[in-house]
Amino acid sequence: MSPSIAEVNAAPLRGGGVSVVAEGVVRAFGEKRALDGLDVVVPAQGRVGIVGRSGAGKSTLLSLVAGLDEPDAGEISVGDATAAGDRLTRCALMPQRDCLLPWRSALANAALALENAGVPRREAHDRAAPLFARLGLAGAERLRPAKLSGGMRQRVAFLRTLLADKPVLLLDEPFGALDAITRSELQEWLGAALRAEPRTVLLVTHDVEEALLLCERVLVLADGRIAAELNVHVSRDAPRREVVTSPAFVELRERALEAIG
Repeated sequence: MSPSIAEVNAAPLRGGGVSVVAEGVVRAFGEKRALDGLDVVVPAQGRVGIVGRSGAGKSTLLSLVAGLDEPDAGEISVGDATAAGDRLTRCALMPQRDCLLPWRSALANAALALENAGVPRREAHDRAAPLFARLGLAGAERLRPAKLSGGMRQRVAFLRTLLADKPVLLLDEPFGALDAITRSELQEWLGAALRAEPRTVLLVTHDVEEALLLCERVLVLADGRIAAELNVHVSRDAPRREVVTSPAFVELRERALEAIG
């Protein structure tokens, strides 16, 4: 059996993860308030989805949580970290684009997270390689990104994100650039991966169905505020088609779309 991320990393996650809390967060760009007194709580190893129209403030929230920006008012904490630099050390951000380096192989791209943490290159490659089979990438280790399908590139990017061994995953439209079939397949794969390697997850997506499939709670963001909060009590054990057509799932999707407007 392939090893887990925690087994591969020299310093596995401690304490079962950390929570993310945003209280009264305001972030303005000129006259426009991207976030206007926002309150969000993601419990340790919880999965919360953020949906809404373009410009609703979704990506701004991820940048603030990750410590790439600071709020104009309010406070954000990741575990006991409130300073931007300290938040950054606890978060791994996966953007919509995979950002793979074209001159490095798939294995070298995935191992980059370990190299950035100070692990020697050969050791980083040796530790990342066993995980390729676990993530459905066996045989692709030596391929350059140009030779990978879109879905494979996203898996390599997600593996790189996991290997950073941060307790919080911030996923910003991770499958937004993919075709519908590949996106559907990777949603199922990501759900299984997160069950196998639990993290505290904040997922931003335009796809309401994706948020409901992957998250335990979905927040609808509009004009910088929470317009609706949906608790997702839906069994995901059945095939995807049965899940998304179940009355409970359909009701949640309609409620979310109505809140988005």
